[in-house]
Amino acid sequence: MFAVLSAARKRLRLPRFARSLAASVGLIALAACEPVQLGDLGGGGGQRIDTSQPVPVALLIPKSDAGAGAVARALENAARLAVADLGTVRIDLRVYDTAGNAATAAAQAQKAVDAGAKIILGPLFGEAANAVGVQVADDNVNVLSFSNNPSIAGGNVFVLGATFRNTANRLMGFAAEQGKQTVTVVYPNNVEGQFGKAAIEAAAGTSGIQVVASEGFDFSQQGVIAAMPRISAAARQSDAVFLTSNAAGALPLLVQLLPENGIGPDTTQYIGLGRWDVPAQTLALPGVQGGWFALPDQSRTASFTSRYQAAYGSAPHPLAGLGFDGIAAIGALVGAGKSDALTARALTQTSGFQGTGGVFRLLPDGTNERALAVATVRGNKVVILDPAPNRFGRAGF
Repeated sequence: MFAVLSAARKRLRLPRFARSLAASVGLIALAACEPVQLGDLGGGGGQRIDTSQPVPVALLIPKSDAGAGAVARALENAARLAVADLGTVRIDLRVYDTAGNAATAAAQAQKAVDAGAKIILGPLFGEAANAVGVQVADDNVNVLSFSNNPSIAGGNVFVLGATFRNTANRLMGFAAEQGKQTVTVVYPNNVEGQFGKAAIEAAAGTSGIQVVASEGFDFSQQGVIAAMPRISAAARQSDAVFLTSNAAGALPLLVQLLPENGIGPDTTQYIGLGRWDVPAQTLALPGVQGGWFALPDQSRTASFTSRYQAAYGSAPHPLAGLGFDGIAAIGALVGAGKSDALTARALTQTSGFQGTGGVFRLLPDGTNERALAVATVRGNKVVILDPAPNRFGRAGF
């Protein structure tokens, strides 16, 4: 069970890895360089390849970073699993250690390009990806980063990580289909919360839903308690409450206090920007019952997990699929046998690619769109309300 109201009123804490990602987002939000445009304005920037030879691909991961080494191993394992799936398509995967450092990542990227890399897969952290993009821009090389930070996307840098905007779009579109017209956004006053708030507000505008209020709170238990009168007052005027917090943050406390303040899930639709099935014990919280959240195609995720476990003897890290997806996209394009397979125009093909969580595609602005299912919680179990689309072009996708 979650101990959400401790006497000490401790500050809410994220796991170390999540904190380091959030810190990277904060640095980029303040100091990111402008995305560097490659090639012609039609999106043709990027290296040409010799289709008769193996294509050199550089994988940049933080292998020697004590806090992210396990993620790095999982990304490499998944990438190699994808390479093995490519059949006659030949990828020469070359691995470079960024040590979790932006300057090191930039130096390694240049080393990789000097050695012939035609495209870069990685790095993991947003600040490092930004540095790599700037470093190799004049070499006309595209970067498929594992980051989910949209502020670094654009030009020669694409982000493979799931973005808040993609999730918000899916959930707001579904809410509109269910007749929801108004929403209150609830978010912590930190970088992650600000990104989530902005994504939800933009998605609401696209879906025709009115944002009644966006209510922030200091990122502590006392901060949530102090903000609850404002949050509940706004929520009483709304069809739905959209929470940016996940189980590692304020979600358990919010879904406890909202009903205590007259905003119950039986009268107001709760919507979550984060995964409410991770960790699994979140599903036992009374306040999340009936709430909506988004998740990838679970059959495809389960298939990838099974294959990874059979190959490496353990379950994959939650981010491992990004390594597989990056190679799958590169391999699909190279397999078409065209010399411009790794240009921006090719990478952003509208049909997209098949990934570990379903179909996804890279967008011209450097962000991505991923197929997501909409789920709810019933009886402490996940129930799919609207399956993930299996192709692009369906209404609302």
